[in-house]
Amino acid sequence: MPFLSTTLSSPTKSDLPKSLFGYDIVERLGEGAASTIYAVSDPKSRQLYALKHVIRRTEKDDRFIDQLQNEFRVSANFRHPGLRRCIDLKINRTLFRKIIDAGLIMELVDGLPLNHQPIKEVPDTISIFKDVANALAALHYQQFVHCDTKPNNILTDHSNHVKIIDFGQACRQGTVKERVQGTPDFIAPEQVKLRPVTMRTDVFNYGATLYWSLTGQKMPTIFTVDKKERDTVRELRFPSPRELNPMVSENISDLVIECVQMDPVRRPAGMSAILERLQKG
Repeated sequence: MPFLSTTLSSPTKSDLPKSLFGYDIVERLGEGAASTIYAVSDPKSRQLYALKHVIRRTEKDDRFIDQLQNEFRVSANFRHPGLRRCIDLKINRTLFRKIIDAGLIMELVDGLPLNHQPIKEVPDTISIFKDVANALAALHYQQFVHCDTKPNNILTDHSNHVKIIDFGQACRQGTVKERVQGTPDFIAPEQVKLRPVTMRTDVFNYGATLYWSLTGQKMPTIFTVDKKERDTVRELRFPSPRELNPMVSENISDLVIECVQMDPVRRPAGMSAILERLQKG
């Protein structure tokens, strides 16, 4: 399935650089954490790609360069159609080897993030999340954990084909990170507590994202509530998807709640277990 270009912002041509790292700039697609994403063309092959550009202005930008390098290491060998593959990593350095800027060359995706789309009907949502689970299963097969599954890292096109993006926080299963990484509304407890991340970490992120997709509401996490309210999160004393949306079946609603259990051991073991439940509807 072809993934082409979706424009998220439309600056004038005069605002754009003519080229970066030997690629011709076609248009600006959007912006991320300290990065700008462009649609670019290879002047030799005329192939279109996306280029994520990070400029190092201060030491604070080093972590964004690191994430770019990490995303390339993780995703360069992807072959699953639901995982965005990186093609190349370009880095400009000074004479003293200090990084000036970096560019990650990636597949160009024709699609919008889920959070830029209207909430879909339940059957369409379930279909999309089956594909998300399949893509994450392929990632887990390579012993990587995404660590940041959320609505704006899941793109779909007009036919609801899925592409998971942004592997800057991805890591090997069992990694203990040095600092908290993740998105507050979808973050797993073990990410907040700097404990090892596993496939079940992605299960939590996935469940929190599915909760939002079915209800239009974000569930509370231990990162987003005051300490005095954490019992509400620990004991799952917040509305289930079915309570917020009666069109959600009891089976799917229960599955979501199982995915966001505080204790990773109480969550589904992986994406295969989730897929089995999704098949039942």
